[in-house]
Amino acid sequence: MKAIDIRNKYLNYFEKHGHKVIPSAPLIPENDPSVLFNTAGMQPLVPYLLGKKHPEGTRLTDYQKCVRTNDIDEVGDNRHLTYFEMLGNWSLGDYFKKEAISMSFEFLTKELNIPVEKLSVTCFAGDEDCPRDKETASIWKSVGIPENHIYYFGKDDNWWIAGEEGPCGPDTEMFYDTGKPACSEKCNPSCDCGKYVEIWNNVFMEYYKNKDGSYSKLKQKNVDTGLGLERMAMLLQGKETPFDIEVFKPVMDKLAELQKNDYIDSRRIVTEHLRTSMMIISDGGRPSNVDRGYVLRRLIRRMTRHMNKLEINLDEIPNIIDLYIDTLKDLYPELDKNRETIKNVIVEEKNKFIKTLANGEKEFNKEAVKAKETGKNILEGAIVFRLYDTFGFPPEVTNELAKENNLKIDLEGFDKLFKEHQEKSREGAKQKFKGGLADQSEESIAYHTATHLLNAALKEVIGKDVHQRGSNITSERMRFDFSCDHKMTDEEKAKTEELVNKWIDESLEVKCEEMSKEEAIKSGAECMFIEKYPDIVTVYTIGNISKELCGGPHVKNTKELGHFKIKKEEASSAGVRRIKAILIK
Repeated sequence: MKAIDIRNKYLNYFEKHGHKVIPSAPLIPENDPSVLFNTAGMQPLVPYLLGKKHPEGTRLTDYQKCVRTNDIDEVGDNRHLTYFEMLGNWSLGDYFKKEAISMSFEFLTKELNIPVEKLSVTCFAGDEDCPRDKETASIWKSVGIPENHIYYFGKDDNWWIAGEEGPCGPDTEMFYDTGKPACSEKCNPSCDCGKYVEIWNNVFMEYYKNKDGSYSKLKQKNVDTGLGLERMAMLLQGKETPFDIEVFKPVMDKLAELQKNDYIDSRRIVTEHLRTSMMIISDGGRPSNVDRGYVLRRLIRRMTRHMNKLEINLDEIPNIIDLYIDTLKDLYPELDKNRETIKNVIVEEKNKFIKTLANGEKEFNKEAVKAKETGKNILEGAIVFRLYDTFGFPPEVTNELAKENNLKIDLEGFDKLFKEHQEKSREGAKQKFKGGLADQSEESIAYHTATHLLNAALKEVIGKDVHQRGSNITSERMRFDFSCDHKMTDEEKAKTEELVNKWIDESLEVKCEEMSKEEAIKSGAECMFIEKYPDIVTVYTIGNISKELCGGPHVKNTKELGHFKIKKEEASSAGVRRIKAILIK
């Protein structure tokens, strides 16, 4: 059974059982600065798990695009994926354990035709915070799971929460018996021997974990479930790894055809990282040196290095992307829509990295030879930092190369030097740019304020997905970079100018207030994630037009700005446009 068939069966089944099918949230979370990407199906639904009314009702089903970055270095083995799809069904204060378990069992055994004897389940063993979940075990027995296929485990295995604080509860997990021999007499679903593979997780959310570590009851009991699409497809197709299913196989085969060196782990890395990069770019992500942009940059660069290791001509990347999109477009039509953008962003990032990679690997090899000649098995932090600072070589690439050469790196030493470097840069920036401006003149302050209006206008004209990507202000002009996948039309530029000048003419008050970073985000204040805000931040509000975290300073009223005029609109980088504008008084 193909992945798309499993997804369709799942959504259709739960729709027939009263669930409303809702679309996947984007990979890049909206209004949630706490995480870089959506990592689970429940993440976009947290407000509704806490009691907010969902517009589609109390029974929902969906597929959620997810990226988890903690296992990037593990990708290359036979199971780890950075991007994956999670199928889910949701009860928001509606049904609870009995209905959820009954539907899970019926879907697995009737819709997917998995024999009952292939299934085992686990339940929460209980502790001082929550009692043993005998009810769940009893329900499983009533639907047909034999008692000797039911196991109890503690919080590490059968309790689910996203992060350190939030809605949570005991869960029950479903496992598929692959038929591999037991590793011992005590072999059970908690083993990593490969006999048991987790396929589904039902979380019974009735608690909230507070900041102090205590638990309180939620206003409503919820059910949160997650079934991994790629893993289920692998098992139902009788494959050894997810890379053998139809989602990945055409690209794996193409790489095997193009390669001059045969490294299965490198082919998997290229295949996996390319898919993840395509998904992130399609949902608006772009490479940068911080946060989610850095994750994307890291994925593309690691993919590039392993293509070099396979000795595949890097000019083949656009062709491989075309093959991948053609393979995945039924699952993800948005990839086809964003085909050219995806290719442009990845190729541009690859081109930036090529020279860095060549110079960095050359210098690394010199240091590796020196270390081995002196009997050392570790590269000092100073060497790792020099490769980073002088040659632009990321420490994770250095670490990967070191492993391939049976060496280690002194990450602690690198981190110390890196922090010292950051502090020096920070102090230098404070001296050079007080309040983010080149100077404190009236003109610069006016231009600084105008960027807030421009940002708001672009959101009105182009769309809410527009976000500031940088700015440069002098006393003579402003330069503003923003996310956008197309050249602005003359009509869009004219409308933007019109809006900014309209707000200037309305003589809007510019208010300034201090609050905690958490309060600011909750209030809807926009911020650039690339900035490292302190715990107490300054928020500037302009009428009901704009609300942003900003260091200031700003004018008191928009009437002080003068007439706004766009002088030029141009490309800054892939997916980023630049406006140069002046204020005429």
